Amino acid sequence: MTGKEHSIILFDGVCNLCNSAVQFIIKRDKKDRYRFSALQSEQGKKLTSERNIDTQKIDSIILIEPGKAYYIKAAAALQIGKSFGGGWRALSIFEWVPPVISNWIYDLVARNRYRWFGRKEQCMIPTEELKAKFLE
Repeated sequence: MTGKEHSIILFDGVCNLCNSAVQFIIKRDKKDRYRFSALQSEQGKKLTSERNIDTQKIDSIILIEPGKAYYIKAAAALQIGKSFGGGWRALSIFEWVPPVISNWIYDLVARNRYRWFGRKEQCMIPTEELKAKFLE
């Protein structure tokens, strides 16, 4: 880490949808607040283990705000989206949707993500300019 604490986004490193989401977030992360790690990486395994997150049950996006909290599934996606500022703050309206409903929709997409969007043989390898955004 640098001197400033970054929020960490854990993602499925072999999922095409998840990799596209990471690219989407990087483009909108104007304040350089996020760092990334694949759930399958040693760092991802360590971070989930430290928080007692069972990745057999939760293999979705996880947002970790060091020293504060972590968010999973739809809550993580909403927190990330709202952080972009501007019109993205309108996503706050979805916080009124009960988690049982928003997570059901999230889980539907997550269950079908490989079938709908495909899968890679290995985790994405960041370009040289993006390496600093990924945890080793």
